[in-house]
Amino acid sequence: MAKGYWIARVDVRDTERYKDYVSTAKPAFEKYGANFLARGGDYHVLEGQARARNVVIEFPSLQAAVDCYNSPEYQAAKAIRITVADAEMLVVEGV
Repeated sequence: MAKGYWIARVDVRDTERYKDYVSTAKPAFEKYGANFLARGGDYHVLEGQARARNVVIEFPSLQAAVDCYNSPEYQAAKAIRITVADAEMLVVEGV
């Protein structure tokens, strides 16, 4: 079974409240087997526009990645995130 990956590009507007998002999202990530492969850190823009924070999260399957996003646990975290950050997020299937 192919793994699933969240790819998120984020500009955080309120770093203190963003910590609330992170702590609220943690139970969803634990429940669905999330493994953070990249979380912030240095980056180099090769093409297009960048955001300040780039995140890649691996899940056991594409379905687990989608289920995590749609879970009540993550939706509670998302409600916080959308008030303190601008983001693009997508889920891709691994090879």
